[in-house]
Amino acid sequence: MQSNRQTTDPKIAQKLHDVGVAFHLPGLFFSYDEISMGNVNQTYKVNYIMDDGTGMAKIKSFLAQKLNTYAFKQPIQVMENIEKVTEFIRQKRPDGINLHFHHTDVTGERKTYLFDGDDVWRIVNYVPSVTFDSSDDLTIVHNTGEAFGDFQTVLSDFDASQLFYTIVDFHNTRKRYDTLLADIQRDAAGRVKDVQTEIDYLLSVREQACILTTLYDKGDLPLRVTHNDTKINNVLFDEATHNALVVIDLDTVMPGLVGYDFGDAIRFAANFTEEDSCNTSKTGLDLNTFWAFADGFLSKTARELTDTEIETLGGSCFAITCELAVRFLNDYINGDVYFKTKYPEHNLIRARCQIALAKDMLVKMDAMNSIVKGCAVKYKG
Repeated sequence: MQSNRQTTDPKIAQKLHDVGVAFHLPGLFFSYDEISMGNVNQTYKVNYIMDDGTGMAKIKSFLAQKLNTYAFKQPIQVMENIEKVTEFIRQKRPDGINLHFHHTDVTGERKTYLFDGDDVWRIVNYVPSVTFDSSDDLTIVHNTGEAFGDFQTVLSDFDASQLFYTIVDFHNTRKRYDTLLADIQRDAAGRVKDVQTEIDYLLSVREQACILTTLYDKGDLPLRVTHNDTKINNVLFDEATHNALVVIDLDTVMPGLVGYDFGDAIRFAANFTEEDSCNTSKTGLDLNTFWAFADGFLSKTARELTDTEIETLGGSCFAITCELAVRFLNDYINGDVYFKTKYPEHNLIRARCQIALAKDMLVKMDAMNSIVKGCAVKYKG
C-alpha cells in the first residue's frame, strides 16, 4: 500500500511552494508529505489552505512530481502523450474520476510541465484512495482488470498514431531476440558459457514468443493506446469498497498492442512467486488469478476487441514473459548494465524465474485460452 512520510525540509518546502506558484495552485501553501508512489519519479502530496466558499478554511491537496529524466529522456514527449490522453478521457467522461494535469503559462504558453533550470515538474490532482503493490484478493485482481480494460475501452476511438513512442521498440520481441543474439556473439562479460541452458530454451520458443510482433507486421492486430505498466499498484482504489477509481502512472503510455497490457499484467500478478524468486520449482501461473483479471478486463473490452486480439490474449502472456526473460538474460550476459541488481546473479535468477513461468504457461495454455474465450462470449452477449 502507498504510504506518506511527513517531512519538513525547508528547501524542499520552498521548492514545492515555487512550483505551486508556477502552476497557479489556488490558496496558500501549507505543508507537504513525501509519498512512496512508484520507483521512478519523486512524488509529494502538497497541501493548500483555501476558502471553502462559506468563509471557512479547508485543505485541498495536489500531487507534485519531479520527473526522473534519466529514465525518461524525452520528458516533453512523455507529458504531451499524457496530456492528449487525459484530456481525451476527461472530455468523454467529464463527471468521472479522472487525472488532470495542471498548466503553467511561464513563457506565455500553457504547459503541463515546468523546467525550473534543474528539474522537470508536474502537478496532478490528488485522488483520496488506497493502492496495493500486489494482492491475493481476487476481487482486487478482478477490479484491476476492469480498470485497465476500461482504460482500453475509453481510448478505443483515440488515434494512437498521435502519440510519441517514448521508448522505441519497447515490446518489439523480435528485436529483443536480435539484440540477445548479437550480445551472445559479443559475450562482453564472458558469461555466455554459464547460461547455455537458458539461451537454448529461449531460442527454442522464439517464434511463439514473437507472435504479437508477427501478427502486427502482417496487419492482423490493430495499434491501440497502451499503458505498458499494468501492475496492480498503478490503479487507485476506493479505500472502503476496493472498487477501482482511476489508472495512474501514465509515463509509458504510447502506441501498442492490447496484448502488451494484458500479458504484462498477468505475468506480474498471476505468478505464484516474486519475479526474482530463487525457488523456481514453485514458480508458475495461478489460474484463479488469471481468471479474475481476464474476467475483469474482458468485461470492459470484449465488445471493442477484434476476434484476433481476443484469441491472442493467452499467448500474449507467454510472449511478454519470454520477452522479459530475454531482457534479463541479455543484461546478465552484458554484465548487468541496465537493470538494478542486488547481487551478482540477480538478473540470471530473474531470467530463470521468467523462463519457469513461461514453461508453466505453455502447459496451461489450453486452459488460459478457454478462460479468455468463455469471458469474451459472456460479455459480448
